[in-house]
Amino acid sequence: MKIALPLLAIVALLSLTGCQRDEPREVAKLSGRMFVFNYRVAVATYLVTLQRIAPIRDGSTVEAAFENPRGGPDLIINDKIFPTDDRITVQSPPVECVKQDRPYKVSIRIKAPEGDILQTIQTTIRSDTDQSALPAKPLVVGPLYTPNPEVFKSDGSTDMRPVQGCPAS
Repeated sequence: MKIALPLLAIVALLSLTGCQRDEPREVAKLSGRMFVFNYRVAVATYLVTLQRIAPIRDGSTVEAAFENPRGGPDLIINDKIFPTDDRITVQSPPVECVKQDRPYKVSIRIKAPEGDILQTIQTTIRSDTDQSALPAKPLVVGPLYTPNPEVFKSDGSTDMRPVQGCPAS
């Protein structure tokens, strides 16, 4: 009886701790963020990488909202997370009007297959280059990287103007 009572108390305590809710835990951590300027095709995109730090079930997704540098609503993407990937890469659709040294907001939500939010990550990305350095039109076209006739004119002139109509700030 002397041993049974303390043992019963320990078992009761352990069973109570098992019923408590777990605090939200991180399943991924931010490992990289930047703007990617592809001069060949005249496209700029956000690129964010996350390092997986806990198991993520098959069927989970990542949703990201990128601030639109041109203005207007955020650019939203939804991608599947593959359970075998150690790194999760999130890339925006093409963006225009990126300004150098201005912080742009990015919000990332990792969702379970049922839609429950496993984790939210808020960050900002600054570009070290202004998009005005990028031409508005691709430099090459087609699978053979043919010079774009809209950029490299037949009279020998070139049209390397950047995207027009960007907001002032």
